[in-house]
Amino acid sequence: MQKREQLFEIPYGTRDFLPEDAVEMRHLESTAAALFHQWGYDEVKTPAFEYLDTLTRANGASLESSLFKLVDRDNRMIALRHEMTSPIARLVSSRMKRDNLPLKLSYISDVFRFEDAQSGRQCAFHQAGVELLGSSSSAADAEVIALAIESLKAMGLEDFQVSLGQADFINGLLRQMNLSAEQQSSAKSALERHDLVALEQLSEEAALSPANREALTELSGLHGKEEILDRAYQLSFNEQSRRAVDNLSEIYRLLKVYGVEGYVYFDFGVTRDLSYYTGMVFEVYALGLGYPICGGGRYDDMFESFHHPCPATGFALGLERVLAAKKQQGFAYSAADRHDFYISFTASKLSAALQKAKELRASGYSVFLSLQAESEEEARQSARAHACKELVYCS
Repeated sequence: MQKREQLFEIPYGTRDFLPEDAVEMRHLESTAAALFHQWGYDEVKTPAFEYLDTLTRANGASLESSLFKLVDRDNRMIALRHEMTSPIARLVSSRMKRDNLPLKLSYISDVFRFEDAQSGRQCAFHQAGVELLGSSSSAADAEVIALAIESLKAMGLEDFQVSLGQADFINGLLRQMNLSAEQQSSAKSALERHDLVALEQLSEEAALSPANREALTELSGLHGKEEILDRAYQLSFNEQSRRAVDNLSEIYRLLKVYGVEGYVYFDFGVTRDLSYYTGMVFEVYALGLGYPICGGGRYDDMFESFHHPCPATGFALGLERVLAAKKQQGFAYSAADRHDFYISFTASKLSAALQKAKELRASGYSVFLSLQAESEEEARQSARAHACKELVYCS
């Protein structure tokens, strides 16, 4: 009995897409692909699995526990890709290093990462994203943020917010406090969780000065609109953090030119969960969901680990999460829209029905053709059952 029940199960962290969701997912993918192309990004594809060393080169061995690992015939460790930035860094560093910069690359791919069971997290999921390589300018950062916003709007979302931070600001502030590497890592983890108790304990253990204690405590709540940049600058007693605030000011100025500043909210507690970010970082949250649907930032150091130094910035959209956000905000896909025509026929009109289906398909319509003769009333019922807009009956 147990084996029979397992026959109908799917692996942990995966999901099926029924026709309505599959159609909407395809729509999200095609929308992203068209918009990325419109903005000048060229699509690339990489293998679903890479050598383990490729995937952990920039992020460290700490990620190994979240990877799906295999051994090939030569006893070399390989793993399913857990994100797309490392494979693209490998691709560019090995096969595109002589291409003209900047490089603008896009992808729509499946990625795989072992995650704890909780809402919004899966082990196999779809991502759409871009990588802008070869430019360290604020204009590059502003472009990827604006493109992320325009992508979500094109996909049908309006009620969302971009939380924009700066990794260099946090790093500069923590170094200013003379914290050890281990203490800095603990502080970043606490900031990501907005854990004020942990930050207070760290302040006591590190014997921080009153000014630094105040800055660390305030950092977790340092969020707001443009005026919060002034407060961030006041907390910075080092050049690195102040340059980071200036960088965000310039990015925001450019986002105003794009006309998307209304979606942007500064949050200096954004640290992201990957270790390679070096500049601006951002996450996008949609109303009704407690997890980000998009994230990205600047990662200038990654390509050095592939022996090809190159500044880089980009983002990745979680397409399942966008789909969940649309449903949460009231989007309802109409089953009646699945097919344009249902074609049926009387016993002697199969050839006529086939010809009509051929003509309509050649014109770009979706056609569901009956495979047996039906009465006109039966054909109407079948058209409704198969979610077709119109009936063509050959008699």
